[in-house]
Amino acid sequence: MSLKQRIEADIKQAMLAKDKARLQALRSIKSLIMLAETEKGGTEGLSPDMEMKLLTRAAKQRRESAEIYAKQQRADLEQVELAELAVIEEYLPGQLDEGDLRIRLLEIIQRVGASGPSDLGKVMGVASRELAGQADGRAISRAVSDLLNNTDF
Repeated sequence: MSLKQRIEADIKQAMLAKDKARLQALRSIKSLIMLAETEKGGTEGLSPDMEMKLLTRAAKQRRESAEIYAKQQRADLEQVELAELAVIEEYLPGQLDEGDLRIRLLEIIQRVGASGPSDLGKVMGVASRELAGQADGRAISRAVSDLLNNTDF
């Protein structure tokens, strides 16, 4: 079942349950999918990789918006963003905790033969591809930088 089909089925369930917040978030995701499909000009749908990138980008946008609203002391808008983020995260693979992220990054560092901070770009390219949807880009970058600056790996 494609992501679009799952979203459509979940929209029906949210409508029956009269869950307005969930329904709004699901419609937002469906809108993103439809926009991405029309941009490509194809009707066959999106690849699973493209779906993952789309959801990851949407989650990042919600997270950043929630942070901005929190700084502006707009709890009402922050809660809307966090509710949508929670729905989006249901469709993303489980996020790696910091320990698991470091273990995976150490494997990547050893595989690409990185030896120091100058190899950051090489490691980030592989890590971003392999860990897409499993960890936030900022968290990956911060951990890679920390690991490469620590020469005891």
